[in-house]
Amino acid sequence: MALFKSGNPVLSEKTFSDSLIELQAERMTVRGTLNKFGLMFIMLLGGASFTWRLFALGANVMPWAFGAAIGGFVLALVMIFKKEWSPYLALGYALLEGLFLGAISAVFNAAFAEKYPGLVMQAVLLTLGTAGAMFVLYQFRIIQATPTFKKVIFIATAGIAVFYLIAIVLRLFGVQIPYLHDSSPMSIGISLFIVAIAALNLILDFDRIEQGAAQGAPKYFEWFSAFGLMVTLVWLYMEMLRLLSKLARR
Repeated sequence: MALFKSGNPVLSEKTFSDSLIELQAERMTVRGTLNKFGLMFIMLLGGASFTWRLFALGANVMPWAFGAAIGGFVLALVMIFKKEWSPYLALGYALLEGLFLGAISAVFNAAFAEKYPGLVMQAVLLTLGTAGAMFVLYQFRIIQATPTFKKVIFIATAGIAVFYLIAIVLRLFGVQIPYLHDSSPMSIGISLFIVAIAALNLILDFDRIEQGAAQGAPKYFEWFSAFGLMVTLVWLYMEMLRLLSKLARR
């Protein structure tokens, strides 16, 4: 089933092909998935507002950020391996991601308040604008999720994941990978590439949702697909924030 090639590891071929053998009365729909994503987005905004407010009141939000990041990662793993639990865990995941993003965004906003005021708001607008643009490009089939396109994005996404994993491991031993965190032209170019790949993953997510509904995936896949879409959107926002911070340091 070549249709089910995705660069997002959450929305993979095996994920949907395994689910289609289950006979259930209710089936996944595109509208239902978007409604679920809307609820998750509201939860994310609520969590982000909470930690942003805490930072404004002078509290140390980094424990919230680390705790939410770990909790979100655990819930993500559970949903990946137990997809049928997504209806019970997806909103919790969105809330934890919101707590994490609100804390990180507040710290970035304060750090660049003088050199680059409005950095976080620009990152938010760029993320939403990019997501909207990708949706339009997909709807009008200007960018099509062909098998070749899917393979290229999948390989690029996997490469980025391995690159980040190596960087994290090396950092534990005090080794910094060149061009990853500085503001050199090469570093900015790498960030632009990663932002582009994150944005193109949205095309694959939209295609996965549409194909899942067309193939009659179980109803709980609305929550699971909304979760997968949020994973990509959060990644895109974090990369936008990283890119703008590099530009601010130049």
